[in-house]
Amino acid sequence: MIKHKFNAKQASDSQGVKYSSKLERKHAERLILLQKAGQVLFFLRQVPFSLPGNTSYRADFMVFWANGDCTVEETKGLDLPMGKLKRKQVEDIYPITIKVVTS
Repeated sequence: MIKHKFNAKQASDSQGVKYSSKLERKHAERLILLQKAGQVLFFLRQVPFSLPGNTSYRADFMVFWANGDCTVEETKGLDLPMGKLKRKQVEDIYPITIKVVTS
């Protein structure tokens, strides 16, 4: 097993879906409950955004809400400067705001 550089523990849900961290799995479980309640239509995982310099940023979730809203959400246990910079680049290029989920 490869050790994560920030000590994040990979986690799987009851269906065997693998997540990069326990926090990401916990947020996915919340989204699934909101989906069952009819508040969320569906959500996508690991959504890529192209950035200049042949780089990219992958958001943890893109959530499509029943009221017509769409949010981009990132789970962060440790928010480092490079992650903040890439999120800022995405927000400058694309007409979105990335919500950071910390718990």
